[in-house]
Amino acid sequence: FFPQAFFTAVMQNYARMHKYAIDRIDFDANVVDDTKIDGSDLIKPPLAGAYVRGIFCEGCRWDDNFHALAPLSPKSIFSQMPVVFFSPELDWVGRKHVYMCPLYKVVSRSGELSTTGHSTNFIRDMSWNTRDDAEMWIRAGAAAFLALRH
Repeated sequence: FFPQAFFTAVMQNYARMHKYAIDRIDFDANVVDDTKIDGSDLIKPPLAGAYVRGIFCEGCRWDDNFHALAPLSPKSIFSQMPVVFFSPELDWVGRKHVYMCPLYKVVSRSGELSTTGHSTNFIRDMSWNTRDDAEMWIRAGAAAFLALRH
């Protein structure tokens, strides 16, 4: 279970396909909320990038009507995200009105530093649309996870 390697492989494929240096590639994470939550109606793979399903959020949820983050429903701790499309972009500089949501493997949010100097739990940030200021989601401790248990 090493999602960092998966994302590196997706970036390598894109870089090789277009003959770009891999260090110029980054991802834009787009929520695909016009499909089933499990992505079962996505019949074709993307030309570049990857669809990822099974992401859970803490401190926020996705609002399909506004296509943006929203506060959690009462008495909820986690919410399941729709499918997320990680689109490789050359010299990506980001978008406006987004929250850079951290993505972790597990809910502990802690990990050990690996030999590469990176956390074994943190995977990457994802740019998610928000109608509110990003500071709101930072204060709420909003984060995303691939697994709710170790």
